[in-house]
Amino acid sequence: MNFSTVSDQLTIPTYDSVCDAADKLAGMVCRTPLLESPLLNAEVGGRILVKPEVLQKTGSFKFRGAYNRIHRLDGDQRRKGIIAFSSGNHAQGVAYAAQLCGTPATIIMPRDAPEIKVNNTRAYGAEVVLYDRDHESREEMGRQLAEERGLTLVPPYDDPYIISGQGTVGLEIVAQLAEQQTTPDAVLSPCGGGGLIAGTSLAITHSHPDLPIYSVEPEGFDDTARSLDADERTANAPGVRSFCDALLSPMPGELTFSVNRTTLAGGFAVSDTEVANAMAVAFQRLKIVIEPGGAVALAAVLAGKYDVREKTVVVIVSGGNVDGQVFAKAVGGS
Repeated sequence: MNFSTVSDQLTIPTYDSVCDAADKLAGMVCRTPLLESPLLNAEVGGRILVKPEVLQKTGSFKFRGAYNRIHRLDGDQRRKGIIAFSSGNHAQGVAYAAQLCGTPATIIMPRDAPEIKVNNTRAYGAEVVLYDRDHESREEMGRQLAEERGLTLVPPYDDPYIISGQGTVGLEIVAQLAEQQTTPDAVLSPCGGGGLIAGTSLAITHSHPDLPIYSVEPEGFDDTARSLDADERTANAPGVRSFCDALLSPMPGELTFSVNRTTLAGGFAVSDTEVANAMAVAFQRLKIVIEPGGAVALAAVLAGKYDVREKTVVVIVSGGNVDGQVFAKAVGGS
């Protein structure tokens, strides 16, 4: 398989493995468009091209990596089933991919996960096991269940097949920019554990090696930005909070950071207030519903963290699975 091994324990994805994932996902995923609003462009004084993975199957980019991973399981692994842990988007992607591949799925989710994510995960046929994120370890629960039932773990981001599947977002962006004959000045992407931006940056830098790519995270969870500055993985401080539930990873993944430290130009952090404003603007100008974690990259542009004046920037919107009350409060309160 087209992976690069840098040690006995660390196998990282490559551009070739992203292309291989694209072959496996052909006909299975939606080719999401690049959206643009003349009104929004006029307001910011530049050009924003939005990649709306809210339109992807299960409502986020996560289906790409989940299917690429589960599709490659052998017959015995599929019969026994898989297990995953997630606040919701990975859960739904795994549950639907498992359904398509005919394998049972068990998903460990936090008790405070958005109701829409829990309900949709169950609707795709998965067994949901809830845990208290403040007092219980989802990793430990996952290991115990995997050992007891003989299940295969499908990680949320730190897996070469997962990262490669997410990288197909980048391949689509490259192709769409070529179709428009457009060369952007930067790409901004939401970042939690780092799987989406790792795979996407592999795909984009292959064709545009000098194009700056930036991670965007919630304030207090900007572990990737701080890790890039320190050139080593750095954890978030305990006790911080954000309503961006999809991006609350404790620190960058080992595999993802191995990629991101070589492909990213830096990172930004945005407040919950800035995120809520981005959700409202996307609804008003682009007519799309974005969940908080999915809106952080757009928030960074609208808040001036990255100055888009007289520039063209690609902004990835990673998911749209948000409870109605949360969305109404964000949009109504902006």
